Amino acid sequence: MKIKLPEGLVEELPDGSTGFDLAKKQKKALQGPALALVENGVLKDLGSLLTEGTEVGLLDFESKEGKALFWHSSAHLLAQAVLRLFPQAKPTIGPAIEQGFYYDFADLSLQESDLERIEAEVEKIVKERPEPKRIEFKTKEEALALFTGNPFKSEMIQNLEEGLSAYRQGEFTDLCRGPHLPHFGLIQGIKILKTSGAYWRGDAKLPQLTRIYGISFPDRKQLKEYLNFLEEAKKRDHRVIGKKLGLFSFHPEGPGMPFFHPKGMIVWDELMAYWDQCHKAEGYHKIKTPILLGQELWERSGHWGYYRENMYSSEIEEKHFVIKPMNCPGAMLFYGENQYSYRQLPLRIGEIGNVHRHEMSGALSGLFRVRSFHQDDAHIYMKPEDIKSEILNVMHLAERMYATFGLTYHLELSTRPEKSIGTDEEWERAVNGLKGALDEGGYPYKLNPGDGAFYGPKIDIHIKDAIGRTWQCGTIQLDMFLPERFDLSYIAQDGSKQRPVMIHRVIYGSIERFFGILVEHYTGKFPLWLSPEQVRVLAINESHHGYAQKVTDQLKAEGIRAGADLDAESINKKVRSAQLDQVNYILVVGDQEIESETATVRAGNQVLGAKTLPQIIGALQEEIKARVDRRDLV
Repeated sequence: MKIKLPEGLVEELPDGSTGFDLAKKQKKALQGPALALVENGVLKDLGSLLTEGTEVGLLDFESKEGKALFWHSSAHLLAQAVLRLFPQAKPTIGPAIEQGFYYDFADLSLQESDLERIEAEVEKIVKERPEPKRIEFKTKEEALALFTGNPFKSEMIQNLEEGLSAYRQGEFTDLCRGPHLPHFGLIQGIKILKTSGAYWRGDAKLPQLTRIYGISFPDRKQLKEYLNFLEEAKKRDHRVIGKKLGLFSFHPEGPGMPFFHPKGMIVWDELMAYWDQCHKAEGYHKIKTPILLGQELWERSGHWGYYRENMYSSEIEEKHFVIKPMNCPGAMLFYGENQYSYRQLPLRIGEIGNVHRHEMSGALSGLFRVRSFHQDDAHIYMKPEDIKSEILNVMHLAERMYATFGLTYHLELSTRPEKSIGTDEEWERAVNGLKGALDEGGYPYKLNPGDGAFYGPKIDIHIKDAIGRTWQCGTIQLDMFLPERFDLSYIAQDGSKQRPVMIHRVIYGSIERFFGILVEHYTGKFPLWLSPEQVRVLAINESHHGYAQKVTDQLKAEGIRAGADLDAESINKKVRSAQLDQVNYILVVGDQEIESETATVRAGNQVLGAKTLPQIIGALQEEIKARVDRRDLV
């Protein structure tokens, strides 16, 4: 029989062949062992029979789907190990996540030392090389009989309408739609990372569970590299660095609502000043809309219907108000205040809006997941023929801004989902506008069919930090929904009223989250233009205090953020203190510096030598203006 392969290739196989047979013939084309197959878009176990004329692809660990399958199989492996050690535990669910997997258990209490025991049992099972066997249930009763005594699995079975199946590996059986690895010997590197609390179905009113996290790889080298990466990421934890440097804090009186301290506000204000400078140069007009708006607005925008559980609301004078979870409806009211001509479009409107969204307390994570945050939203209203040029303008702006921070990125274009508004013609025009802009600009991108918003396609910008982590920050979304809901229009050249095309876009995204990313990207060592304390002047002893203060005052007068250390400590301790505080430049002054009217400059551990004050000020101002991370004061 003939099997169609990706990219139009054809493979001939004997009748009755399985994915294993195809994997043997395609071994050289894969980057590792085949894990499963995709037949006509459907994931299947590698042992599945192939059918004449179908299109078949093989998954290895390097693919996104391959990793998800590998990690989900590893979750089953973890559950088997836990039940061997803790037979009373009740398994619930064990999905793959972005990095690794977890499994939730009821009736399980663990100590930190138990994780080592579980990991040892996992490795023992790997050596047994169990092969998962699929079980198809004809009825719910058949499935329920197998999971008697586990109310969580029983609930899942009752809620399933079709596709009831399970997988058995040795003595362990778990409800699962699959597919799975052909055998668990493929898992050569696995680490049980941590445990935490969770709730069944994420609902605090339902039973509390014990969640165990893990990571796994096809070889030990990959695991070692990942664990080294985790150690590096731990050193960069923005929550630890932020507290140490006095940038921000959190308090139980406002969970998920960060307090920014004076030093943190310096960084914040510099980020905002840079945002303003870039956007003014690109013709954006800045607005400010209220934080509290009436319920009827959110009903009109559609948010009340599908986002209500994430919104904070209040009743004032028998009228319901909502603390805005996004800025868009306010921007619609702004546009609706005037009747625009086609000559006034495109109209670029920006807003740094403080929004609030209810996140579960267990999901809160430093500045990365908060309840109160600011978004650097912009809404661009345009004619249909402006789509390509405006998308390119946004891309050029994002590219320029990210480069300032030393951040690279990749793009993902998401198209029409199954449930959406608008006509086929409108979607085709919108998607072609985005694709055309990316193609014309020479921007490579990954296509995500069917992953767009219900109101329009979107481009997501995933930035990469200093240690290779990616963060989805920027988004460019075409919206065919809100202009219709708010009856927005412009007067076309022929005098008719037309509906404008609208783009939502953010570059920083959540400014709090972007702040946290930068803390970790720089490990707290901000470039000079962002740094809360750019220079610290150190007096060698008390007789040098007057000159040290004079130098500090001159730096401040020139707009440089400087401080003086006049404490009665040794100069080595003062240098070490300034280094720990991540001060960019250290100026040491003593008898020689006073005599020559200079200061000896240090950047980190590097001594750059004695320089005159005009030399120092000029070089600092040049570096600040250039917004570069140089640290050599040349």
